[in-house]
Amino acid sequence: YEFDSYMLNYQFKNQFRLLETDNRLIIPFKISMRMIISSSDVIHSWTIPSLGIKVDAVPGRINQLNLFSIRPGIYFGQCSEICGMNHSFMPIMMESTSYFNFLNWINKKI
Repeated sequence: YEFDSYMLNYQFKNQFRLLETDNRLIIPFKISMRMIISSSDVIHSWTIPSLGIKVDAVPGRINQLNLFSIRPGIYFGQCSEICGMNHSFMPIMMESTSYFNFLNWINKKI
């Protein structure tokens, strides 16, 4: 499955400033996942520090990442490679949820 996600530039009291995205990545907790990562433009470094995740997205190359979340929650990260003018506006928002909610999210996207 492939998707794009962009930072929301407006603020409400229930949002995290400059960290909210329009499309969260949803993963199931307590289930091992494999992500295939690439880029269409420049090198990006996809990082979520609280999960110990960091992987480079390189144009013309496919990298893979195995991940496993032990608890539900929302995890934040950013691109940690200076990749261009809008580098500082590339937040990552990942939600770890139950397998049932994960399947519902996938079915809505397909």
